[in-house]
Amino acid sequence: MPAKDIYHETVRMALIKAGWKITHDPLALKVGQRDLYIDMGAEKQAERTIAVEIKSFLNPSPVKDLENALGQYLLYQTHLKRIAPKRDLYLAITSTTMRGIFTEEIGLVLIEREIVKLIVFDEVKEVIERWIP
Repeated sequence: MPAKDIYHETVRMALIKAGWKITHDPLALKVGQRDLYIDMGAEKQAERTIAVEIKSFLNPSPVKDLENALGQYLLYQTHLKRIAPKRDLYLAITSTTMRGIFTEEIGLVLIEREIVKLIVFDEVKEVIERWIP
């Protein structure tokens, strides 16, 4: 099983504060002979289910972090849509990351074209600031 991101518990608490019930930690997907692990699964009033992949973006190159996060996100999204089509996948990022690379053209295009869905959280207050889209 993969190591947890440094913000794993922060995002967990933020989701709980926002009324979400954590249903999987991690959310395992079986793809042929391979196992994939999305950081967590959650539901709200049993009407909406999500999967959340958490990324810290702490490496010296935010572009490299974006490449790695996007590759993982697309891999998970592709298989999640086959296995659990009603579950939406979100990439959880800090508000600092949002104000950084996601306000630049390289990140804005991903948001505008709805390539990636984001949960933006405050890592100090442990609260969700925004859902995109």
